[in-house]
Amino acid sequence: MPKVDVSILARGLRFPEGPVAMSDGSVFVVELSGKAIKRISSDGEVSIIVDAGGSPNGMAVGPDGALYICNNGGLIFPESHFPSIGIASDYRGGFIQRLDLKSYTISELYTHCEDRRLSAPNDLVFDSHGGFYFTDLGKRHSTHRDHGGVYYAKADGSLITRVIYPLLTPNGIGLSPDGNRLYVADTETARLYAYDIRAPGKIDLLPFPAPYGATVLVGLPGYQRFDSLAVDQEGNICIATLGSGTLTVVSPSGKLMEQIEFDETYPTNVCFGGPNNHTAYVTLSETGRLVSFPWRRPGLKLNFNL
Repeated sequence: MPKVDVSILARGLRFPEGPVAMSDGSVFVVELSGKAIKRISSDGEVSIIVDAGGSPNGMAVGPDGALYICNNGGLIFPESHFPSIGIASDYRGGFIQRLDLKSYTISELYTHCEDRRLSAPNDLVFDSHGGFYFTDLGKRHSTHRDHGGVYYAKADGSLITRVIYPLLTPNGIGLSPDGNRLYVADTETARLYAYDIRAPGKIDLLPFPAPYGATVLVGLPGYQRFDSLAVDQEGNICIATLGSGTLTVVSPSGKLMEQIEFDETYPTNVCFGGPNNHTAYVTLSETGRLVSFPWRRPGLKLNFNL
């Protein structure tokens, strides 16, 4: 498995994730350890957009042109960026944030679902109706852990509902090109789950013994763990895979198509952008880098872009 030849767009980032590629060639990323949202310009200049607090994770553009951020509420990081350990002393729960890109003001959109505090929101994807699905990974405490789950919410703050619960460690999330299928990557089991969508925020769950009511598309052996994902135009699911240091590509039918290897073990997120969406952007969090490389197929155009 040869290592992919990448272009390094930025170094020295503090556990970067959640890349969002912009039409001007810049890329926004979050820093889990740095608690910030940063912009990397097309010429490699890195600037802080806002201090998000907590520990921002996934990020996506919403229907109003704002950035929506999953914030897990806070982690403890060693100086080396890697790996994340424990829960920050100021952790009060997770939350969903909205970042206005005109004023660069950030606000909390959701902190609870019904009477339950969000634990550790991780990644999100918008559907064509302007709502978004997001994963909550759950927090690992010293003697127990919170359950994870998948939620659906509206961008205007008027609705949040729990749609798949409980899950072990739901992380990456994405939609098929037709918007009728939801993909969820589970970290600790390295399984990719698929769910049919009946209506916005309405998921068809399979009966027992289907795990978590899902179709299992793929599960990987050995020390491999799934992080975030993106979908390409042909519907293939591209999952950042920890441990093996790869980008795992799975067809919509569940065929393991390929694994693209990097020069470290912690690729965490991927998104597509560039001319005709033929560029893959990947966060390499162990070494604090944002890299890019050509993608043979165009990435799926998301429902909302900048």
